[in-house]
Amino acid sequence: MSHKFFEEKRPHNGMTYEEFKKKSVEEIENIEPEKLVGIDKKYYEYRKINLQRSKRLDKHFQPSEELIEAVKRFDEPQLWMVITETWCGDSAQNLPIIAKAAELNDRIDLRILLRDSNTDIIDHYLTNGTSRSIPILVVFDLDGNELFKWGPRPYTAKTLVTNLKRDGFSKEEFNQQLHLWYGRNRGKELESELLQILMKFNPAIDTVVGII
Repeated sequence: MSHKFFEEKRPHNGMTYEEFKKKSVEEIENIEPEKLVGIDKKYYEYRKINLQRSKRLDKHFQPSEELIEAVKRFDEPQLWMVITETWCGDSAQNLPIIAKAAELNDRIDLRILLRDSNTDIIDHYLTNGTSRSIPILVVFDLDGNELFKWGPRPYTAKTLVTNLKRDGFSKEEFNQQLHLWYGRNRGKELESELLQILMKFNPAIDTVVGII
């Protein structure tokens, strides 16, 4: 059974990746940073560094042959809904890889919704039942059935943050370590996780790409 928000076509009317990138640029270029204070200034700085991160991945990340073959194996239309925000550091490190994967099959329609404008939707996909963590990827067929979901971080990144929090690191400190990990990993763990999900969802894929 599909969700009400799907029947209302809210995911279908979400932003494309190009529109999301344009919004990210506009939120930086159309601002006078010297006039910002408090949380607004902090979010401006987040958006600015996130744009650099996502541009780097857009330019340099290349999907593996295994992921290319796996994504191409789907012959039915799908809607890939990503819930996120432009200030989200994890999104800057993961959304470009998701977008690259979606580009591999013209039957995939990638659409992006802003979390804070769609809290009723993110509340269907809470992390650990309580947290509106982002980004969250949810994949639907044309009838609105959920095929699979992913998020908000690759497994190693989740474990790293959990351990750093347990050891008393501040948010600023664990974010620094988290993004060092992302920089070294270069999207490969997310790519591997997506491939494993795709193979589980469609077992026929492993006859083409092999088990990784």
